[in-house]
Amino acid sequence: MSKRVLKGKVVSSKSNKTVVVQVVRKFQHPFYGKVISRTKKYHAHDEKNKFKEGDAVEIVECAPISKKKTWQVTE
Repeated sequence: MSKRVLKGKVVSSKSNKTVVVQVVRKFQHPFYGKVISRTKKYHAHDEKNKFKEGDAVEIVECAPISKKKTWQVTE
């Protein structure tokens, strides 16, 4: 099975080796046809504490690292 890849923006980098990434997805409402945007935050592993708030990043699904971290940041 292939790993999911999402693009988003770092909203918090206060934790050690962890960043919180906000991913926005847009879709069309099934009945009304209006374009709706939904956001979700993911905790992702950042081994070198390289990324700061406001950075655009790509995250990839991985094996669970902790209770909330099941994503890893890629370049």
